[in-house]
Amino acid sequence: MSDPRAHLCVALDLPDVGQARALVAALRPHVGWFKIGHQLIFAGGLDLAAELAEQGARVFLDAKLYDIGETVANGVGSIRRLGAQLLTVEGNARTVSAAVAARGDSGLRILAVTVLTDRDQADLAAEGLSGSVADLVERRARASLDAGADGLICSTLEIERLRALAGPGRLLVVPGIRPEGTESGGQKRIATPAAAIRAGADILVVGRPITRSPDPAAAAAAIVAEIAAA
Repeated sequence: MSDPRAHLCVALDLPDVGQARALVAALRPHVGWFKIGHQLIFAGGLDLAAELAEQGARVFLDAKLYDIGETVANGVGSIRRLGAQLLTVEGNARTVSAAVAARGDSGLRILAVTVLTDRDQADLAAEGLSGSVADLVERRARASLDAGADGLICSTLEIERLRALAGPGRLLVVPGIRPEGTESGGQKRIATPAAAIRAGADILVVGRPITRSPDPAAAAAAIVAEIAAA
């Protein structure tokens, strides 16, 4: 990924496909990836994913599939036909393994979610989970990598630890990216684009700092410049 734009993924967290399509048109010169998550998936986003993939755009489908292995495998079997390059799954090693098997040779890469970036130690304790956030991330990462995951979703805080586990061939995709001076927006384990790239992130996922900017193209270009400088 020598082109700094290839490290930036914009989260199309928008209410309808028309708005998303217009934003994509404005951002394509500046951005390497587009992420379609739950808000847009249920508003025509799957058709948009197929459309963008057909146009040559790199698509990250953030479906966070979570179910028994057979059901997840069936879902992956349907999703692989859309042409997306990245797909998130949650759950245990059996779930990840089922997703990996179902993707076949389609080029779809399976990313396992470790711990969401809006969670901190207090949140884990409230959910009845023991140990530190970092330890839980590592346990889940080990299980997912052993099950064949192509990459992991993690925060910048865990990159160094997970890179040692994952090696250079697997992707570390990092949400919770906030340029200096922007609001956290409910995220807790956050970092700037430069900090994440220096730590070893492969792809940065950025939503509101770009999509809610008065000039999304300029906001994206500024982040790409920060990535290049880092």
